[in-house]
Amino acid sequence: MTQHRLLLLPGDGIGVEIMAAVRKVIAALETHHGLSFDLGEDQVGGAAIDAYGVPLADDTLALARASDAVLLGAVGGPKWADQPYGNRPEAGLLRLRKELDLFANLRPALCFDALADASSLKRDLVAGLDILFVRELAGGVYFGEPRGIETQDDGSRVGINTQRYTDAEIRRIAVVAFDMAAKRRGRVTSAEKSNVMESGLLWREEVTSLHAASYSHITLDHMLADNCAMQLVKQPKQFDVILTDNLFGDLLSDEAAMLTGSLGMLPSASLGSSGPGLYEPVHGSAPDIAGQGVANPIAAILSLAMALRYSLDEGAAADAVERAVDRVLADGYRTADLAAGGAVDSAKVIGTDGMADAIVARVSA
Repeated sequence: MTQHRLLLLPGDGIGVEIMAAVRKVIAALETHHGLSFDLGEDQVGGAAIDAYGVPLADDTLALARASDAVLLGAVGGPKWADQPYGNRPEAGLLRLRKELDLFANLRPALCFDALADASSLKRDLVAGLDILFVRELAGGVYFGEPRGIETQDDGSRVGINTQRYTDAEIRRIAVVAFDMAAKRRGRVTSAEKSNVMESGLLWREEVTSLHAASYSHITLDHMLADNCAMQLVKQPKQFDVILTDNLFGDLLSDEAAMLTGSLGMLPSASLGSSGPGLYEPVHGSAPDIAGQGVANPIAAILSLAMALRYSLDEGAAADAVERAVDRVLADGYRTADLAAGGAVDSAKVIGTDGMADAIVARVSA
């Protein structure tokens, strides 16, 4: 039996609670699906600052590199607001992505049928929604140089960030998008701002060239990122795979999150050419509800399913976890974020542990 080595990094806020839920699902997979895991756990983000003085310790990074996959909860919170910019909790996550060379961020936006009425859009617009965002994660404006805050001779201050992409960076993320589309419905929409940004123009040219050379069997559309944002609200089911840079991918995938009913439903995977993938829910640390036992663990549990599928080659187990989530929702169970504004049975509004236990029961069955 293959033993899969997982590193759990709960992080801050609700990260601790949702990672406890993930542990329950892992235990059920071991007991009822014949999987075996070697689990390690360490700190990242604000919790790492408290423990080690830095948001990601070198020893923690070494543990991540030695793992088959890394599962992360969330980072950040007001407790660490006065940390120097380079030592803020989020810097730990950015360093982890950079050091593991995780350049491809996969963010599915899937609307479970039971949640179609919880979306901010009408049911007929979102029922059956299944979009995969492929976001470039290691370049662009978040990493481009020069960057910083400079004081001018007249005492005024200027914030500087540089949008920068090489042709090689664009082509390697486009390969991921085309390969993913080939396993789905065969359509890629590439979103950029080629009308006003040279980096966007290079992006469009390189994606077009790669498509013509190697992926002509995939349908390719180009769309300006602002129009893409509008189309996600107007007609979201037109999309299959959306390919974007780092900044636009961050914004557009968060917009799509609300089409699915709640930000608490969205998992993500960050992958590189080799080495472990990083899997985490799209939502943040939610310090306002941390410790109350009401956080939605589904995005974290679905992130585990993505790890099973993409890093551990356990597709059947991933299917089992996703089916379990679907059945629990179909049975009417909701966490508070999913119940807000909807007609739900108050007896079926459950907390973090309750949702985890309901999913575990169906994974076990």
